[in-house]
Amino acid sequence: MSHIEIISSSIRIDRKSHRVALFLKKYVEENKLATANILDLHQYNFPLFNERLRFQKNPPPEVLDFSGKVKAANGVIIVTPEYNGGYPASLKNTIDLLYDEWRRKPIALAGASDGPFGGSQVVTSLEFILWKIGALMVPARFHAAKVSESYDQNGNATDKALSDKMATGFINELLWYMDKNK
Repeated sequence: MSHIEIISSSIRIDRKSHRVALFLKKYVEENKLATANILDLHQYNFPLFNERLRFQKNPPPEVLDFSGKVKAANGVIIVTPEYNGGYPASLKNTIDLLYDEWRRKPIALAGASDGPFGGSQVVTSLEFILWKIGALMVPARFHAAKVSESYDQNGNATDKALSDKMATGFINELLWYMDKNK
């Protein structure tokens, strides 16, 4: 069975995008589409980027752990909030830390915001950065609008039918890219 790593990129207090990461993990597992794990940047608490992992003399163990999990995954979902039209520094820091791990890795983007557009602006800029370093960008997107109202703290959708419908196309597209990338 294929394996998906889901990166929850917000490290804010009372973050809302993490709810979307929890929802997507549940969706993948409940539908037996793949195994899934959440890589929570809040828990990793990486130091500010000062050099790519491959050039570090003594990388911290948590960086090696994270790198190994991304490298071993068949695909990655990045769940990101939208901060003033952009992504959180924690995510950019993490993307820049790795390099070979992203190369030709199928990556699907999920944006989350409390506004009506569900992070549509942030995924555009994030897509360019990941494409630039050689990631295999999945064209399907998951946009979680009004995330505070749409998902509870445990990742349960208030409109499960709608969220499941959105997740179906999103995850199926990622799985297709993962299958073609074997």
